[in-house]
Amino acid sequence: MSGEHPELDTLQAAYKDAVEAWVVAIRKEEALASVNHDIAEVDQWEAAHFEEDDLRSKVKAAKEKYEDALREKFFGF
Repeated sequence: MSGEHPELDTLQAAYKDAVEAWVVAIRKEEALASVNHDIAEVDQWEAAHFEEDDLRSKVKAAKEKYEDALREKFFGF
């Protein structure tokens, strides 16, 4: 991040933060999928999946905003 483009820096940081949160959610879901399950664990695993899916959507939205800002900077649209 350069500091010369604070809006781009902010969007890039938001995207990176969203990716990091998503990675944590993926690892949580993976951990729950890697053990023997009883009903409570299956419910936790299902909840972890929904959390991962929600965070993936946030990553995609943050990426789109960052890409749009980069297009505006480099190509004017």
